[in-house]
Amino acid sequence: MADDGQYLGRLQDYYAKHRVLPSYARIGALVGLSSKASVAEMVLRLKTEGFLESTPDRRLKPGRRFFERALAESVRAGLPSPAADAAPEALTIDEHLVANPSRTILVKVKGDSMIDAGILDGDTVVVEKRAMADVGDIVVAVLDNEFTLKRLARDKGRVVLKPENKAYPVIRPGDDLEIFGVVVGQFRSYR
Repeated sequence: MADDGQYLGRLQDYYAKHRVLPSYARIGALVGLSSKASVAEMVLRLKTEGFLESTPDRRLKPGRRFFERALAESVRAGLPSPAADAAPEALTIDEHLVANPSRTILVKVKGDSMIDAGILDGDTVVVEKRAMADVGDIVVAVLDNEFTLKRLARDKGRVVLKPENKAYPVIRPGDDLEIFGVVVGQFRSYR
């Protein structure tokens, strides 16, 4: 049982590469178990813990915990601090960023008008589709049938769209403003 974390890691890597889980025979070769009974016991343990499930035709598929990632307590962005030896919590990215899956989409950012808010060209923002937003929210708005990513603000009693880069002007949409959604998170890849 102590190796289940390593076995799960190998299955996760396989899934990331092939977008499907291997057969029981391939699992044995992948994780280094020679008997079918050992593979079946390991799979059963991972199913019991919620990492794997079976489809109606008895194929394996990722379970509700399959995409959990270790969540370290914290890391300082300033001076180094001692590393903790405690086992980390687990977190799935969807559970952390997506409260309403049916209303949530991912949007790739193009441009640099939001760099002072930490949103860079090439980032992906997590957007919850909704027509209402609060002042201060970062929103995806529709202006002249085009999407734009800006901070919702007020200026002289009117709603405006404020870029987070001084090189860009504030947009004063008047009555034509349509909120498509509110940014609830973001991520980027350094690959």
